[in-house]
Amino acid sequence: MKIIDKQVIYDGFYKLYKVKLDAEGTVLERELFDTGQAVAALVFDTVRQRYVFVKQYRLATNNDVLEIVAGMHDKPTESLEEATCREIEEETGYTVDKITSIASYYSSPGAFGEKLNVFYAEVSKKSSQGGGLAEEHENIKIVEVAPEDLVNLTIEDGKTIIAVQWALLQKMK
Repeated sequence: MKIIDKQVIYDGFYKLYKVKLDAEGTVLERELFDTGQAVAALVFDTVRQRYVFVKQYRLATNNDVLEIVAGMHDKPTESLEEATCREIEEETGYTVDKITSIASYYSSPGAFGEKLNVFYAEVSKKSSQGGGLAEEHENIKIVEVAPEDLVNLTIEDGKTIIAVQWALLQKMK
């Protein structure tokens, strides 16, 4: 398959594209919802020996969702790691001591163009209150979880499931 045309059909907070594909002589039309690249991190406070999660309202669930720190990689001058560290400080108030890549993936590549880059970050000190940015209308609550309680969490969010399973596998090594 080859993309032969791509047009923006909605340009708001995110973009929606109408894409035409050449499928061996047949033209197919598809929609692509594209948010660009995103970053996320499972945060571990090495002093308190607790994982640091966030809980915030998510439109798709119409409810607060427990998840790992996440945000958009929307500053071209930032590396993925720098964007992740920025998001961790904005949402939790922690400064990152160490950061390690867990995975990079497309959550639903049939129609969703976001590439998610997931990290593990160790922290030991706060530099701010956290809670998100007022100008982004974020209202983020911090939730600390002991390592032994990870297995008991109720998680609805894919990136958080991946990060928690990664952490549980690390304990088995």
